[in-house]
Amino acid sequence: MTPRAIAIIAPGVAALAVAVLAASTVRAQTSRELRAPSAFAGIKDPAARSAALFVEAGKVLRHPRCQNCHPDGDRPSQGTGYPHQPPVQRGADGLGVTTMRCTTCHQAATMAWQRRSLAEICAQVKDPARNGGHPLSEIDEHMARDPLVGWAWNPGEGREPAPGTQASFGALVKAWADSGAACPTR
Repeated sequence: MTPRAIAIIAPGVAALAVAVLAASTVRAQTSRELRAPSAFAGIKDPAARSAALFVEAGKVLRHPRCQNCHPDGDRPSQGTGYPHQPPVQRGADGLGVTTMRCTTCHQAATMAWQRRSLAEICAQVKDPARNGGHPLSEIDEHMARDPLVGWAWNPGEGREPAPGTQASFGALVKAWADSGAACPTR
């Protein structure tokens, strides 16, 4: 290719590269945000609106920051899903082995969400028989204000935070509960 051809093509290639980079940055930022409950006001069917609110909150619930602490199996995960270190195990009572109880570092109990659909997570979250005996008001409080949950948005260097903010997530959960706590079908 001649220098003249390069001089003619180079600005176009540079402009295209800038456009592609800008579009991917916007997509990344958009996927990291949560829509406000008011964004669902146009859904006329109350159950469909409630389920849609839960699906939006599900962007957080299905994120590695939440999935890691809500394991489905004998060992929790860390980061983007790699095995927990130190190599802890669930134990006979589900709360860790004798020499390393989960409560050594974490809260007393968690709900398993890994490998579950949003419909399954939703049903479990709102069922006191499977959520540690908590009414939805306590689930809302936990998700909106608990500092342990808040860690999902400040997970430390090298870790991707959950989408949105704890406040926006809490607003979605409250709106979902207030609207009847309908679950998505999938």
